[in-house]
Amino acid sequence: MSNKYVIMIHGGAGNIKEMDDEKKAKYHKSLEIILKKSSQILQEGASSLEAVTLAVKLLEDDELYNAGKGSVLNHKGEFSMDASIMDGKNLMSGAVAGISKIKNPVMLAKKVLEESEHVMLISNEAMDFAKQFDLEAKENSYFETEYRRKQFEEALKSNKVVLDHSSFDKKGIQGDEKKYGTVGAVAVDKDGNIAAATSTGGIVNKKFGRVGDSPIVGSGVYADNETAAVSSTGYGEQFIRTVIAKHLADLIAMKGLNLVDAMNESIEYLTKKVSGLGGMISVTKDYKYASNYNTPGMIHGVASSEGGINTSLEKPLNA
Repeated sequence: MSNKYVIMIHGGAGNIKEMDDEKKAKYHKSLEIILKKSSQILQEGASSLEAVTLAVKLLEDDELYNAGKGSVLNHKGEFSMDASIMDGKNLMSGAVAGISKIKNPVMLAKKVLEESEHVMLISNEAMDFAKQFDLEAKENSYFETEYRRKQFEEALKSNKVVLDHSSFDKKGIQGDEKKYGTVGAVAVDKDGNIAAATSTGGIVNKKFGRVGDSPIVGSGVYADNETAAVSSTGYGEQFIRTVIAKHLADLIAMKGLNLVDAMNESIEYLTKKVSGLGGMISVTKDYKYASNYNTPGMIHGVASSEGGINTSLEKPLNA
């Protein structure tokens, strides 16, 4: 046991360079606040599982991100959210998909991990499961923001599925500005146990019950003390096809790569194999951390017992 800890969070990857300075400043401030609060409980002896839960809960509470309060609308003008969490100590996992009205989907995913014999629950049945617990619920008006409503209306006009933070110009949606708004956290605690969690509102105007990688163990989330904890953000279908989070862990287990090399090779694999877009954050039990992405930037930050708090939108963070 030690006094060491690391927690890393992300709020999506994409064309960050096109953001104005005011918006960038908002992201930096948000990341710093969330890292300060979630690292504080690690300093006080909380487990990595508790820390990633708190970090993702706080990300869900901030409408800057496409998760919880800032979630996008689906084709029916409703909210359909996904989340997952995994404990690297024992591989216990919990995930929910296609849920609504739960203020913090990551909290329900954690209940699946702790209180059920299953890994994933979906839709109305997941909501029935939620009724057993004192989880805060909200009406649709809580989740809806002016920006998300405008984004949804523009998507309907163009009959397109839009990637969460896509922006607008006088002609409507700017398809070239792609930002993937999944949120996530990975952490290693004083005992060397690791955990990961991921949450998202999905993609704008999604249809037919579409589910991305965020609630999929091995794709959007993974944690094993023997390898790494990983949270992904990107184009979900591409991350599912490559099982990218588990791919990173396997590079450590089977090829003996260090975390930074495994991260870099995983992003190269994602790009080469399926032209995938997005990024990942990861930590290991020896308090190493890494991030990488193949988009112009990723909203992310890290807090550690050795290096304090650092946030970045346009440069990977590795140690």
